[in-house]
Amino acid sequence: MKLNRYQIFAGIVLIVISAALKAITFPYSITPIIAISFFSGVSFKNRQWAFSMPLFAMFFSDCLMEIFRDGQGFYGMGQIGNYLSLLAVTFMARFINVNKTWQVIAGAPLASLLFFFLSNTNCFLFDTSGFYGSGINGWMNCLIAGIPFLEKGILTDLSYVAILFTADRKSTRLNSSHEWISR
Repeated sequence: MKLNRYQIFAGIVLIVISAALKAITFPYSITPIIAISFFSGVSFKNRQWAFSMPLFAMFFSDCLMEIFRDGQGFYGMGQIGNYLSLLAVTFMARFINVNKTWQVIAGAPLASLLFFFLSNTNCFLFDTSGFYGSGINGWMNCLIAGIPFLEKGILTDLSYVAILFTADRKSTRLNSSHEWISR
């Protein structure tokens, strides 16, 4: 499936906005990057576009964090796990039918939970300080420490998923009624 100029422009705008929101709202992370991962997986038939959208958003936001937040954008090997977690969310979302609203509604919190589980497991695996402890207890401590981020993350992700899918529905109607937009 070839992307039209409107889709490419919308994707770039989405990446820039999400990156800026991550940099501006740090450490509260009120960012649509997980929602973009989910949305991309569900909405884009083009696999390269679906998987690269969240990666570009995350990478651009990490660059902004590095520039404007005293080197907090790139933080080591554990960061690769977060990128892989985004890809896992996108992969999971590929199995959701965009035309079945109940699947999108049920899938959005599952995307948040999947990212939470994977990113906190990643945090535990790359914890070189032993802050959480070791073994199953350390892993559970790491997951428990992440619960406040999960609570905020689910609300944030659900909000952005609703915005993204609503905007997509409206733009799809606009594109079909005005051929000149897709030229």
